[in-house]
Amino acid sequence: MAYYSIYFSPTGGTKRAADIIIETLCRDFIEINLCKELNDIEINPDDVCVISVPSYGGRVPDIAAQRLRKISGNGARAILNCVYGNRAWDDTLTELEDIMRGGGFRCIGAIAAVAEHSIFRQYAAGRPDEQDETELRDFALRLRNRLDENISPNLELPGNHGKYKDFGGSPLKPIVDSTVCHGCGICAEECPTGAIDTNNPMATDSDRCITCMRCISICPNHARSLNPELFQQLEQLIGPRLAGRKQNHLYL
Repeated sequence: MAYYSIYFSPTGGTKRAADIIIETLCRDFIEINLCKELNDIEINPDDVCVISVPSYGGRVPDIAAQRLRKISGNGARAILNCVYGNRAWDDTLTELEDIMRGGGFRCIGAIAAVAEHSIFRQYAAGRPDEQDETELRDFALRLRNRLDENISPNLELPGNHGKYKDFGGSPLKPIVDSTVCHGCGICAEECPTGAIDTNNPMATDSDRCITCMRCISICPNHARSLNPELFQQLEQLIGPRLAGRKQNHLYL
């Protein structure tokens, strides 16, 4: 039996939550990074996969969904982990469950975990924090006990299945300061959607960009940013929905 951590985590928040769960379940595991292109993958029936995605507008990011559909579960057990930035996850967990069931996985547990918002980073700043880690580790231990006892009933999550909320993407798109950009190309190499031209890293295809913030977070020269006026407008609009301490939600 092998354990897998399969994750889409452009800025690291989702992976932090995923690591807490998978490292509690098993010391030795295989990582599959959905920010990278994938070939078709076959998982063995007795394997266990922790599958982690962020919630983008209440949905599974489309590029992550595309890559998840390249993974065949063959009856393997899946623990679903949706990470949300202190607003809500809406249809993300049910969509993730539908994708994994369609790929032949048996979903035995699910988590909606809070992490620092990838755009408005003052909300849920530093999360998952120590309190979150304790809660997620305790839940992972409950899951591990069930796995050890070979108790793994198929989870049925409440919510919308097969019909999800519309999300047209964010109007915020990274812009480049040409006086600071050195053209190193790291952003182009690391962009999950290939939205940045490898030959001209200052050129970004806004239609392919999903505002995952990866390019901004990894640029060594801090040459990428968001339009400050639009950023402020959106923050004023959605800020009240991001305030306060939101909870992790755990499903067995």
